[in-house]
Amino acid sequence: MRFDNDVSKQDGHIVSTTSTEVGKDKGFFGHPRGLANLFGVEMWERFSFYGMQGILAIYLYYSTTDGGLGLEKPTALGIVGAYGGLVYLSTVVGAWIADRLLGSERTLFYSALLIMAGHISLALLPGFAGVGVGLVCVALGSGGLKGNATALVGGLYGEHDERRDGGFTLFYMGVNLGGWIGPLLTGLAQEELGFHYGFGLAAIGMAAGLIQYTLGRKNLPDSGRVVPNPLPANRRPLVAVLAVVVVALIVVAVLTGFVTAENLSDRTILVIVIASVAYFAVLLTSKKTTPVERKRVASFIPMFIASAAFFALFQQQFTVIAAYTDERLDRNLFGWEMPVSWMNSVNPVFILLLAPVVAAIWTKLGERQPSSPIKFAMGTGIAGVSFLLFLPLAGGGPASTPLLALVGIILVVTVAELSLSPVGLSLSTKLAPEAYQTQMVALNFLSVALGTALSGWLARFYSADSEVPYFGTLGAICIGIGILLVLGTPFIRKLMSGVR
Repeated sequence: MRFDNDVSKQDGHIVSTTSTEVGKDKGFFGHPRGLANLFGVEMWERFSFYGMQGILAIYLYYSTTDGGLGLEKPTALGIVGAYGGLVYLSTVVGAWIADRLLGSERTLFYSALLIMAGHISLALLPGFAGVGVGLVCVALGSGGLKGNATALVGGLYGEHDERRDGGFTLFYMGVNLGGWIGPLLTGLAQEELGFHYGFGLAAIGMAAGLIQYTLGRKNLPDSGRVVPNPLPANRRPLVAVLAVVVVALIVVAVLTGFVTAENLSDRTILVIVIASVAYFAVLLTSKKTTPVERKRVASFIPMFIASAAFFALFQQQFTVIAAYTDERLDRNLFGWEMPVSWMNSVNPVFILLLAPVVAAIWTKLGERQPSSPIKFAMGTGIAGVSFLLFLPLAGGGPASTPLLALVGIILVVTVAELSLSPVGLSLSTKLAPEAYQTQMVALNFLSVALGTALSGWLARFYSADSEVPYFGTLGAICIGIGILLVLGTPFIRKLMSGVR
């Protein structure tokens, strides 16, 4: 049984050796103490991320007299979706840096600094300058943090440790604790003081996360300090040149109008699809991937598709559902109008309530719990059902949807999320080739990136007059994908070669 890794040297290279210490560590609710530190830093990062994202859409499309930037609504929602997609796309960059240059632990630390700089830019720089600089920094930093935090959680457990899925579910609670508090406080600050105060509060939250993380770094697995596949020194100048070329191409694309605010979601989807295909090709053809590992990577392809479909619906909480909340939801609470962003805190509340239950169920069932493909099918299918629940509410006027109705829909999609999202994080670490551990996690996040970008692209088809075909079609597609995944589970499990 393989547990956490210690650091040693062979032939001049840093490698990892096995240790059973982590397997014995049960200092955090029966889990390794390092989980508490990763739980905390992810909580604060999500506080800042979701706090900012909860007010981003309305900041972009509110008029300048209301403190916004006055963009057309479809353009604003497309930008939000594209930005979310770029966050998860940048996990590829963060994973590569971790696997080839710095290791997961240091990459996470520097990424957190970049996130804080992005929120400060949004708070202090005016207009589109603050949006441009701030969103780029937050996107790159969040991408570097997310994949590496997940990889570090995976490093706390042995390959066959039955606590793994339960540990990832607890980690997911940290995500949602921050996701619950962030929109509440930033939304209130935006409502009472203005948008830039909301962005500033997000920066303070990330600073708190950095302090907490620094104090607990000693409890993290030694494997996170190892560079699994070091980049040879003679290739580093070439990589630096390629990085400069990529940045230059992006600048040229913006200046020439190839990438605009209106088509940003389209371009983002194209880039993510290309990156995903390329990533699968690299992992499947690499000489460092063993035959068994190659089968395991191939088994992830149908789960990748299901995950993208799920997140195309789930991430509409920041695009279509944000506009729906602003226009169609009755937000009156005893004579006081609830901030739009507060609706983003409902899902994290349900996660906090239900995640311990789900973690206990998976732990109790042990080897009898549903396989990962079945869990993915459950998540995708239930998400489709949640969209069908919008149909009885279709066709109403402004503020016609009862608050409890939308809360009920979010409860259903939360059940779907718990069936798929934390399991996807865990599965990506279990299926990962030894030489590409963090990059396999990034591949999972590419499915989230694709779904998130699609959530912005799909928003252009939504209007009050098209609610029945919009919600009905998307719901039916996701249910169909779930059914296909159930039918394909026996073949997928063969490819998984013993991984559940």
